[in-house]
Amino acid sequence: MYNIQYIKKIDEILDLFIRQQYNDSIERNRSSYMYRGLPNSTYNLQTSLYRNCNDKQFSIESSILRNFSKYAINEDPLLSSSIWRQMVIGQHHGLPTRLMDWTYSPLIGLHFATAEQDLNQMDQHDCVLWEIDLNEMNCLLPIEFKQVLKKENAYLFTIDMLEKIVSEISDYDEKMGDTAMLLMEPPSIDQRIISQYSYFSIVPRGISDIEKFLAEKTSNTTKYIVDKTLRWRIRDMLDQMNINERILFPGLDGVSAWMKRHYYVK
Repeated sequence: MYNIQYIKKIDEILDLFIRQQYNDSIERNRSSYMYRGLPNSTYNLQTSLYRNCNDKQFSIESSILRNFSKYAINEDPLLSSSIWRQMVIGQHHGLPTRLMDWTYSPLIGLHFATAEQDLNQMDQHDCVLWEIDLNEMNCLLPIEFKQVLKKENAYLFTIDMLEKIVSEISDYDEKMGDTAMLLMEPPSIDQRIISQYSYFSIVPRGISDIEKFLAEKTSNTTKYIVDKTLRWRIRDMLDQMNINERILFPGLDGVSAWMKRHYYVK
């Protein structure tokens, strides 16, 4: 069962920034947690493929990826060689996929939880920050996936590492079933992925309800529900820390989004 924690005071959010454990082998502090922020606490953990295609998501998934690869081949000649690369590049550019975005930074997770499109809604509803434990998620993986991580001395899969085990979506779904969900690090194809400290989870077909999966299979997952009265306070704090669209979305679109909020009149 995952934990639910309500955050009603600003100092309660600060604990997220020091959730590191001392690692004796390297004599350093490290965190195994990843975060996903959502601007409304009523929003469920859903992939963009599900939101876009509903119950037909898996019947048309291959068509989406095939046509994306066909039309985007001039931008990335390697797309046709890997279904996982198609997913990663497509997700990064807004294509509906079964991938779900996570970040290693709780600050960036909070950015997405407080980055409201309609600023009039900032203090109208609570937001949410999900926290999952990478080590716990890896423990759920089938043995052959664990062996690859151990061999590579890694905690996250890359596209190349994943290709060594499965190159087809159907094989991945069969191996994962409804008991595991792999996390991967995307290639640093642009500054946005680097700045956002981005990672992806690949949701298998067998997991139709991600929150139910986390409730049944994990115990270190936490759902932080941030009170609506704190959203502007946290948002202004993040902007001062330079955690904003200007940095996370390099380019004029990011600058404009940041300035829109900076000059917003309540």
